Amino acid sequence: MIELWHNPRCSKSRQALALLEERGAGVSLRRYLDDAPTRDEIVAAWRALGQPPVAQMMRMGEARFRELGLSASDPDDRLLDAMAANPILIERPLAIRGGRAVIGRPPEKVLDLL
Repeated sequence: MIELWHNPRCSKSRQALALLEERGAGVSLRRYLDDAPTRDEIVAAWRALGQPPVAQMMRMGEARFRELGLSASDPDDRLLDAMAANPILIERPLAIRGGRAVIGRPPEKVLDLL
């Protein structure tokens, strides 16, 4: 089962979901804006991504990122706290399966989990 942190208003998220469904993958949708992940869940996803710079799993172009005065060079803890308090900052779609995760940019990246 692939857990997809999904925003139905996002075209990339919809495309990733469609690609997984076309291939018959079991998908569990998590509308992360309505069901915000905890900081621990965000950390687990980051680890499953292979622990890239935390900023790589953030939507740095979001107005909220600027409003909070965040920078890609901020300490990881500050960025993780910001995502936990403001899930709009989490890059989407994020697909998780077992101990692995990918960010669906481009959407075809989610197929790496099959």
